[in-house]
Amino acid sequence: MALETGELAPAFTLPDATGKLIHLQDFRGKWVVLYFYPRDNTPGCTKEACGFRDQYEAYEADQAVILGVSGDDAKSHQKFIAKQNLPFLLLSDLENEVAKVYDAFGPKKFMGKEYEGIYRHTFVIDPEGKLAKIYRKVKPADHAVTVLQDLNSLQKPAL
Repeated sequence: MALETGELAPAFTLPDATGKLIHLQDFRGKWVVLYFYPRDNTPGCTKEACGFRDQYEAYEADQAVILGVSGDDAKSHQKFIAKQNLPFLLLSDLENEVAKVYDAFGPKKFMGKEYEGIYRHTFVIDPEGKLAKIYRKVKPADHAVTVLQDLNSLQKPAL
């Protein structure tokens, strides 16, 4: 069953680039942008991460936390963070368990080869811990701006 907006976001605990365990529930009361990406230091993933980096101050102003998740280990995340000057947390999902719970892992194709991997999906989680917006077809180049615009709309009370 695919996750849908309005549902409670599945809880998880994953290590960050320093090995510290990060719990989704620690961010209750804040907006969370949880984005899954295939791999550190690849062109599309770098473009997506840098988009979030470039919009980081606006996300902070909106009281939003950005969490990036991939199957890369802490050492890879440390290099990626340092190389791209990323100001947000990257989490290691080495066994892809969290990606599977979020329907962000499965069969992929690249240059005619089939394999299993992480999909580029993003989830906006509201302060109560519910899924407010889900992006399943992500274009890395302008994704961070799109998410920020949608976050602003979600945060404004309906008139």
